[in-house]
Amino acid sequence: MATPREQEAADYLRKHKIIELMDNLTSMLFFYRPERPNEFLITQLEQLRVSKMRSLDCPSLFNDTNLDAALGILDPTNQGHITFVQYKEALTTLGIEKFNACPEGVAKDKISHETFKREAKEGLQRSSATFIS
Repeated sequence: MATPREQEAADYLRKHKIIELMDNLTSMLFFYRPERPNEFLITQLEQLRVSKMRSLDCPSLFNDTNLDAALGILDPTNQGHITFVQYKEALTTLGIEKFNACPEGVAKDKISHETFKREAKEGLQRSSATFIS
C-alpha cells in the first residue's frame, strides 16, 4: 500500500503526463540518436511548448513516409486497402492505444490507405501530446 506521499507523487506524475513525456522523449532519443542529446531534448521540449501554444501538431516519431512503408508491408500488392485486423494490429504496433474501432470501410473489411493514415496520424498526435502544464 502506498504512503500518502507516494500517492501524491503518483497523482502528480499522472496529472502532468510526466511518464508519457519521458517515454516519448526516450523513444525519440533512441530513434534519432542525436550527436548532442541535451540540445535535442531541449528542442523537442520547445517544439511541444510551441505546438501547445499554437495548436499545432506535436513532434512525433512517425511521418507519412513511415506510414507509407507500413502500408507497403500490410498491402504488398497495392490493392489500396487493408483488413480491419491489420488496421488494429498496425495501430497497436505504432503505440496507439485508443483508436477508432469503427473506421470507414470496417463493414466491408476494407480499410483504405487514406483512412489508415488519417487514423494513425490522429492517434500518434494524441499519444504525442504530452504537454507540460
